[in-house]
Amino acid sequence: MEEVLYRVIYGDTDCGGVMYYGNYLRLFEIGRTEYIRRRGLTYKSIEEERGLLLPVVEVWARYRSSARYDDVLTIRTTLLEARSHKVVFGYTILRNRDLLVEGHTIHVPINREGKITRLPKEIIEILQKGI
Repeated sequence: MEEVLYRVIYGDTDCGGVMYYGNYLRLFEIGRTEYIRRRGLTYKSIEEERGLLLPVVEVWARYRSSARYDDVLTIRTTLLEARSHKVVFGYTILRNRDLLVEGHTIHVPINREGKITRLPKEIIEILQKGI
C-alpha cells in the first residue's frame, strides 16, 4: 500500500465548496501514479521504453462522505491484481480517519497501435513489490 497526501484546491469544488465527484478519479490517478513511481517505474518509462500503455477500462467508486475546500486527504492505493492481461488497483480516500471514497480501476495493457498485449513478467513483479 502507498499513501499520498492531497489538499483540496478551490478548483476541485463546486460553488458550495464541496469536491466535485469526478475529481476523485483524478485522486485515484495520483495515487496510482505514485504507487508505480515508488517502485522505480513511471508511466512515461513504460510507454517510451516498452511501447505499452495501461488505459483504464473500468472504474468503480462508492462515495460515502464529501471532501471540502482546503481539506487534507489521504489517498491509499493498493495493487489488487496483476496479471499478463489485467492490472487492478484499489483506492481509499480519507480525511483524517473518515472514509470518503473507496474504489478501484481496471487496466489492460495495449501497444501503440491500440491492440491488447501482454504485460511483461518483470513489470508485474515490480508492481507486486511490497505487497
